Amino acid sequence: MSTVGPAGRVRPALPGDPARIGPYRIIGRLGAGGMGTVHAALDAGGQRVAVKVIRTAQAENPEFRARFRREVQLSARVTGPCLVPLLAADPDAPAPWLATAYAPGPTLDQHLAVHGPLAGGNLYAFAAGTAQALAAIHRAGVVHRDVKPQNVILSPAGPRVLDFGIAHAADGTSVTRTGVMTGTPGWISPEHYRTGTAGPPGDMFAWGALVSYAATGRLPFGTGAPDVVAFRVMSGEADLDGVPGPLLTLLVRALAKEPEGRLTSEDAAGQCTALLASQTTQLLTSTPTTAGDPVAAQWDLPALDDPAWQGPPVRPRRRPLLTVGIGAALVGALAGGLLALSPETRQERAGHSAPPPAPTGTGRATAAPPSAPPSGTQAGAGTGASPAADDSPSIATWRQARAAQTPAENDAGPSMGTGPWLDPVAHPDQDRALTFHRPRGEVYVALSGQELDQGAVHDIAELACLGLRDLSTAYPDLPYRTYVVVDTEREGGPAVVWSDDFRANPSCSTSLTDRAAAPGEGRAADWYPGSAGMLTAVIPSRDPDQIRVAHRIATTIITSWNGGAGHDRIGHDTMSVGFDPGSRTMYVWATEPRWDAATRGAWAREAAAHACTGLTAEAGRSADWPFTRYAVLVRDTAGTDEYLRWATVGTCPD
Repeated sequence: MSTVGPAGRVRPALPGDPARIGPYRIIGRLGAGGMGTVHAALDAGGQRVAVKVIRTAQAENPEFRARFRREVQLSARVTGPCLVPLLAADPDAPAPWLATAYAPGPTLDQHLAVHGPLAGGNLYAFAAGTAQALAAIHRAGVVHRDVKPQNVILSPAGPRVLDFGIAHAADGTSVTRTGVMTGTPGWISPEHYRTGTAGPPGDMFAWGALVSYAATGRLPFGTGAPDVVAFRVMSGEADLDGVPGPLLTLLVRALAKEPEGRLTSEDAAGQCTALLASQTTQLLTSTPTTAGDPVAAQWDLPALDDPAWQGPPVRPRRRPLLTVGIGAALVGALAGGLLALSPETRQERAGHSAPPPAPTGTGRATAAPPSAPPSGTQAGAGTGASPAADDSPSIATWRQARAAQTPAENDAGPSMGTGPWLDPVAHPDQDRALTFHRPRGEVYVALSGQELDQGAVHDIAELACLGLRDLSTAYPDLPYRTYVVVDTEREGGPAVVWSDDFRANPSCSTSLTDRAAAPGEGRAADWYPGSAGMLTAVIPSRDPDQIRVAHRIATTIITSWNGGAGHDRIGHDTMSVGFDPGSRTMYVWATEPRWDAATRGAWAREAAAHACTGLTAEAGRSADWPFTRYAVLVRDTAGTDEYLRWATVGTCPD
């Protein structure tokens, strides 16, 4: 996740933000991510600049600093049209930073969500510009490895390709750690899934998918679980329906399953530029001086104006705050054309069935029935029903909370940042309100506009925890230790959906493990399938043995289940198998929120039996087969997981 103002607009600086970074004068913030903060800045000549500063905790990690230094080196090697140039950097500073030119505009996916597919000259300019950018990258001996809609900005001057955070040099030096799958499902080439190979042909496969998405507004390999998308990428055909004929031939070649069958970035740039010229209705006033000029001539998106760029820096005169790092993943996904933050991949959100009251430091997803507020009662009014019997946060205590009064309370919102659910483009009606219950030591985060799914709840919880931990460092006497997330849009009325002690959760993890279920039938007593393993399991494997075993076991379970009667059928789009090498566990999950408890239990028994038999058979075939455990769960469409059976391979159930 990442945070940014609308279309990359400047937000006010926070207390403690630097006045200058290197030669640049800081005038505000453009966004924040788990790895650091991106500041809006001006150089001595008034040129707009985006300056990325790495968080102290990351800078103290030698491996991270080495990767950041390599990112700077790779970025400096690449120049060309439709790229965001590196202007300056200091990877050895106490707080490493780099500065790039500023390119305003939404990302491709943000633009498509509001305006729909590109067409006509804009589409051909997009195809030509992104191909030219990749050609420049490849000429410099660099492989991008993460071409996707979130890493392309639609600036007023044309598309801009971002993010060398996981780039790879042709000499073999990689920014990422060995053995870590890079890229994003749906934008990864077949050979990368199979063998981990990442080269220019892989970038071109992603480019073909990218241009198809721009032309149709549909993901070319559809949606679904990562392993399902991976199967379509490796074995299915891309959905190119609606791509204009002149581009269609190029995209078919770019999306060839074998890398040697794809066109190169140079070929794509040349042919797309020729197609663009054939579409041109506007004559250039002079001979183009760069390959990017035809793109700019045909490009037709409005310029963005942000008065904050011209104004002096605005700094609240309050106690200093540490630089706030919120969320994670890539700041290349920020609207506003920022170079991506480093690729440290945070755990993807994962929910579990709501546990009973958790021990100190464990976040709680609350599933208690919500209470509708009395007519006319607003949060903070101090009225409402009695607090919960166990003295846990409730709608009643939320209503008793008040608005911010102290400097620390006023800084709480900015320290948390926002998130994709507050993106004014994607969710214009969504809003957030913070209130404070000082006697209870609780900060309430209330969201309105639309009901939150479980994934959004986890994201909000993590942002709140990170922000409040930073706030408590700047304000050591901060009288709060618990944050509470309230969803005001539940059908039955506002509901408390999460609470946690942020002081006792230093990592701000929002992964829940429901250990309330006692060991019993099909449940091992000596271990539990934690969420971290599931997060690994959902990442598509590139190990051929794992792919083979997963497909065989999934097919066996699907065939067996569908042969019965009285329940919904399942398929590879609703059932998946994945592996966590760290715990030597195979995970089997179905996405079926319509099932009742009895149906879930029946499916889990059947799936567990086939999982155990399949793992036992594979161990008999190969002494090197490492997986000795299995876990069976049901996941609903909001991402909530219910673990039903887990065991170590030995005596398999009938």
